Amino acid sequence: MPAARLARRSVLAGLLATPAFAVTDTQTPVTVFAAASLQGVLDTAGWVYVAQNVHPVRFSYGASSALAHQIEQGAPADVFISADPDWMDYLSKKKLIVEATRRNLFSNRLALIAPAKADVSLAMGWKMPIGRALAGGRLAVAGPDVPAGRYAQASLTKLGVWDQVKDHLAQAQNVRAALAFVARGEAPFGIVYDTDAMTEPAVKIVGLFPDASHPPIIYPGAVLTGATSPNAKSFLDGLTSPQEAAAFRKAGFRVLRH
Repeated sequence: MPAARLARRSVLAGLLATPAFAVTDTQTPVTVFAAASLQGVLDTAGWVYVAQNVHPVRFSYGASSALAHQIEQGAPADVFISADPDWMDYLSKKKLIVEATRRNLFSNRLALIAPAKADVSLAMGWKMPIGRALAGGRLAVAGPDVPAGRYAQASLTKLGVWDQVKDHLAQAQNVRAALAFVARGEAPFGIVYDTDAMTEPAVKIVGLFPDASHPPIIYPGAVLTGATSPNAKSFLDGLTSPQEAAAFRKAGFRVLRH
């Protein structure tokens, strides 16, 4: 899916239809560019933030790589939340984030999934027979520039099975697209975050990859130097408040302490 068609979710639109929030048209929304794996839970956290602060928020979700390039090209955004530190570092080197606001917000786990109705099992570990389990099908993963895709390759390599699958991949633009491949039965297995699997009843988790088999899955966030909303830092700070953190924990994320 082209970057210009990245899915957008607007809390502002919902608020304008909900008089109880009393949001005015003169308020500048906080525009948040966030990793696709945060879709859903971040919408929920956004509603919590708005209910507490009456500041409108809108979200654009996609692969961290695609969002970072959009920001580099001047896309209007106030906050960036990446699915790994590398793409935040990329923007940092280009002086596109406010360094003092950067923080690690959440962590996650990597899961091997299959269609919910599939009768499959696979012990996760060194030299696991994932190539044979594919049985001629493809392994759905995010692309190599996407954090979830890099984590997947790192883990498969560490476990000594990359060579079994490298020529049998169904590469997706982001982790939610990889999830969709498996949910629709187009791939017998996929690698996503376990929080993604929890949102999709059409898939099941076959197993979790050992944390030590890949770099830590960290979601950093920062205010962008091009931010125009005066509430950008307030929104970022609020993501780890007790109320908003509860939404992330319920969705399976680990909320990092500061």
